[in-house]
Amino acid sequence: MKKNKLVVEYDFDFVLMGITSSFKGYKLAWELNKNLSLHLVKTDDVIAGFKGNIERSFSCHIYQTNTRFIRLIRNKPQESEGGKFYLAPEFPHFDYLLVVQDSEQSFAENILEAVRKIPSVELAAFIPLDTLKTKENFIF
Repeated sequence: MKKNKLVVEYDFDFVLMGITSSFKGYKLAWELNKNLSLHLVKTDDVIAGFKGNIERSFSCHIYQTNTRFIRLIRNKPQESEGGKFYLAPEFPHFDYLLVVQDSEQSFAENILEAVRKIPSVELAAFIPLDTLKTKENFIF
């Protein structure tokens, strides 16, 4: 019997940024709202599956308009779940990930520059999606 293989290719139409900050998620979201004129709102946690049928939840804040979508996600799971799981395991030094979907590339660059100016942010950088092995973790 002939077997068919389903190959699915996703269109990753977003820009990913990593942020290192000692602030809690709600405080960082407040800083981003204040400095970038956004309105990030706490939503349900993002649940990601890992090997061994292990699921972990990651704190998430979202801002959405007709033309743009921004999601601030904690790279590490909730403290109560434990373990060394990361949403982007290739970049464990980032505390938060900022997913930006916008039609203009310059918007993401402007956001990165503004994020770098926030005093509580120690490091902010683009994460190239072509080098990210776990980019499927960002399909929600």
